[in-house]
Amino acid sequence: MARTLSRELVSKIGQTVEMSGWLHKKRLLGGLNFITIRDRSGITQTLIDDKEELEKLRGLQIGTVLTLTGMVIADDRAPGGAELHEVKVTVDVPVTDEPPIEVDKPISHKSEHLENLFDNRVLNIRNLQEQKIFKIRADLTYYIREFLRSNEFIEMDTPKLLAGATEGGSEVFKLDYFSQSATLAQSPQFYKQIMVGAFERVFEIGHSYRAEPSATTRHLTELTMLDIEMGFVKDHDEVLDMVGAMTHYVLKRVYEEHAADLKSFNAPELVLSADGKVPRFTIAQIHEMYTKDTKIEITDLKDLTPDEERWISSYARKNLGTDLVFAVRFPITAAKFYHKVDVEDGTVLWGDLLFRGLEISTAPLRENNYEKMIEQMTAAGLDVEHPGFKYYLQAFKYGLPRHGGCGFGVDRLVQKTIGLANVKEACLFPRDINRLTP
Repeated sequence: MARTLSRELVSKIGQTVEMSGWLHKKRLLGGLNFITIRDRSGITQTLIDDKEELEKLRGLQIGTVLTLTGMVIADDRAPGGAELHEVKVTVDVPVTDEPPIEVDKPISHKSEHLENLFDNRVLNIRNLQEQKIFKIRADLTYYIREFLRSNEFIEMDTPKLLAGATEGGSEVFKLDYFSQSATLAQSPQFYKQIMVGAFERVFEIGHSYRAEPSATTRHLTELTMLDIEMGFVKDHDEVLDMVGAMTHYVLKRVYEEHAADLKSFNAPELVLSADGKVPRFTIAQIHEMYTKDTKIEITDLKDLTPDEERWISSYARKNLGTDLVFAVRFPITAAKFYHKVDVEDGTVLWGDLLFRGLEISTAPLRENNYEKMIEQMTAAGLDVEHPGFKYYLQAFKYGLPRHGGCGFGVDRLVQKTIGLANVKEACLFPRDINRLTP
């Protein structure tokens, strides 16, 4: 007999079926004995009235792997509108140890309970509500790929072991690589620019590593990033338009396909502009608007403070009807060596995409002139003769068109889409400055 899944049960009323899954819950109601089993498609309620079959479950705990054979009966009170009667039980994998948590009960996401949540992740991911986070996450990345492939981007897969730090600085993990010095990749920055020279448009969804001693609700040590790069762009606006359109598409899709799941998390209502455009404010404008409204003077003018990010996002939602807003034209003092700068007005052609008060993407235009790259890398204190830069610079030497792209935080996008308080809640097995397990 072929296995029947929980979602298929209602289509087999009156038939005898075989189901396999995990024991999810036991309920003894006087003479009625119900158990619920879980499979990849949901849960099924079963009525066991035979004492011999019930005896097979004696001493067994939640998580026991079972195969049940029985008659499908329609019942509007049961999950999915049907349940199993006249059940015969086969115990495939018995579990006799009582689990440390009850997976059929709500899992707390209060800040004081997060360590317990992550310590018990192996089990709490069996909770149906907890699973919704990662089903939403899986589909978000699917929609990203869907959009980018429809716009002729080629997916790539780049090394995470590098001969040098991508962006310079000390915030990298260093390791011994067969007696050579290596680092874990902060991003696929070099490779995605190199690949513009072959495919024009490329993207990658992969892990990046940041050795920042940050213990905040918005930082991870190992993070999942979407990186895209596109060549032959006319200007920075074309890059921002692509990143904005992609984000707009992904959010619309996930709110359409996961409406019930998002509602169960009390996720915020999605507010996007009807024309799909994302408003843009310069860093200088945001500083000025924020100071005028809050009377708080900003002393570091190179970037936005977290409170400014929240303020401009709130402003955009309330006054412009959108959860998305770009902060653009960073001061030239904030430039990285690979950024295109506008010397005339002293700014970097760089935009941060903010979503519900949090930066989720950085989208600059790149410098593509070989001589200028050498000049900017040298000014940044980088050794252009270092073997880690050799092949990167080779791509420029032999012709790269004007290009730009973005680094996009998948973890943060999931967090803010669902309305989670901490980015770690959007990760299966988060890594931060204190956690290396499970």
